[in-house]
Amino acid sequence: MERVLAEPGPCQGRHVTITESWAWIDRWLSQHAPTTYAVLAPPATDAELSAAQQVVEFPPELIESLRCHNGLTTWANLLPEAQPSSCAEIAANWQLRMDLAEEYDSFAAGYWHPTWIPWADSDGDLQVIDLHRARLGMAYHDGTGDFTNAYPSLASYLESVVESLHTGTGINNWYPYLTPHHELWWDQGPDRQFVNNEPLVRVPTSAQ
Repeated sequence: MERVLAEPGPCQGRHVTITESWAWIDRWLSQHAPTTYAVLAPPATDAELSAAQQVVEFPPELIESLRCHNGLTTWANLLPEAQPSSCAEIAANWQLRMDLAEEYDSFAAGYWHPTWIPWADSDGDLQVIDLHRARLGMAYHDGTGDFTNAYPSLASYLESVVESLHTGTGINNWYPYLTPHHELWWDQGPDRQFVNNEPLVRVPTSAQ
């Protein structure tokens, strides 16, 4: 669950845990995007974790993340690609994909695999932790699993988010912006200027 960041940033040169990454993201949001910070859910309780794991067992790094935030209280563009789910949502999404894969006999086609744990959701496109091959990728609702730009772990992905917020650089062509409503907004491309007819401002390299 730990590695050393190779790129310059707030955690350079030391081991970084998921808890530390979330703590840095929390601090950054509270200073620069308080509207987004306000929708972070509190930590998952033992009862919530236990109930969800009656459906599917969570890996330790996912439990560590859920003990920081049990998803979001309402939708927000908090992370690139997909937004973190709660314990109950993870269990429900995993069971739904299992049922669909069994119904349409699509396991072999790469639509779903029982060892994929859907930690984050983007309108049905799930960001999954692949326990079998130790990687983080996407499982699209109308396609197959995509690990083209896979991360080796959830920890490394969250560290990349920290680095991106610190430096203003992108993650798989997703870049951090701020809206007039003090929200964090991730969008593709480094030169987006508007979303929903409202101006976007690129997160500067000086935002720490």
